[in-house]
This record gives sequence, C-alpha cells and structure tokens, in this order.
Amino acid sequence: MLTVSESAARRIRAIIDDKGLPPEAGLRVSVEGGGCSGLSYKLAVDDQIDGHDRIFDSNGVRLIVDMKSLLYTAGLEVHYNEDDFHGGFEFRNPQAKSTCGCGTSFAV
Repeated sequence: MLTVSESAARRIRAIIDDKGLPPEAGLRVSVEGGGCSGLSYKLAVDDQIDGHDRIFDSNGVRLIVDMKSLLYTAGLEVHYNEDDFHGGFEFRNPQAKSTCGCGTSFAV
C-alpha cells in the first residue's frame, strides 16, 4: 500500500486542478534504474490506467503504480515539504536500505 501525507495530497490536487485534468486523474508513482543509489522515483499526474496498474486512494488522492514499481514502493509514503528553501516531494520508503542526499534515489 502507498500513502500520501495531507501536505502531499493538497499539492497533488492543486497540480491536477491547474492542469485541468478530470477527477479520476491521480499521481503515477514509478521507479526507474539510475540515480546515485541505483533506483529513482518518478512522479507524474496521469488519468490513464493500464490493466496492470494498482490503484490506491490516500487522503483523497488516487495513486497509480505499475506492478514492477510496486515491488520497490510497497509501504511508501509520499510527503510534501512546504519549506521555502527545501520544499518539494519527499519519499519515506521502509524498503530503502540507503538513499542519496537528494532524496529521490535509493537502494533496496
């Protein structure tokens, strides 16, 4: 299961609204090879669901994850830090054995 914090949910809903996407749009969370630690998170707003996607609802936001990425993101919480200097999405992944300084690259 994946979750988003309240702050992340507010930011995701704002992005979806700004883009004029339909209500069924959500945040697609995926994992790619690369980055300092070997794997990197990729986020995108999406309103297209594939038959192999898993859907989670958290704090009023739909999360869309492909089956391959689900292996690396089970238990992930997406948070949004609203700090003026270090703001942005943050990832709290209980599976990550290590992360890099930027916070978007990890190893399992």
